[in-house]
Amino acid sequence: MDCRVVVEAAVPVYDVETADEAVRIAISKTGEMLNPDLNYVEIDTGTRTSPSGEQLDPAFVAADEALVALELQMDVFNVDRGEHASRVARKEIGKRLRNIPLKVLSVTEIDSEESDRTDGTPASDRGSASGDDESELRGDGEPVGS
Repeated sequence: MDCRVVVEAAVPVYDVETADEAVRIAISKTGEMLNPDLNYVEIDTGTRTSPSGEQLDPAFVAADEALVALELQMDVFNVDRGEHASRVARKEIGKRLRNIPLKVLSVTEIDSEESDRTDGTPASDRGSASGDDESELRGDGEPVGS
């Protein structure tokens, strides 16, 4: 089974004045941390809403520092079930985004033809499952209790 996993990341950014500037820096910073190993992970701005349901900027800026919500999308191949796909994605992304909180937002099953059209990268070169990914993981990809 192949799955598309969307993970939310809370990326801290320093010395910024506006939310737009914070978002640009957070996307650039995240791209640098993921490349070249995970260049197939798509980075997009996350969505935030107020308790009343009002749409908010993806960045919260205070005292020239910001916390930016980003969504990272990754295709994971050869997994047993959705939970396994989410653990693989969190582990692979978490290894590169040290000390950045991650939360799995969605896991959807994809067919193998669709995944081959996504970015041209052979499925064997992208997020395939390995046997040790069944343990509980923190956001940095390390097993809980380590």
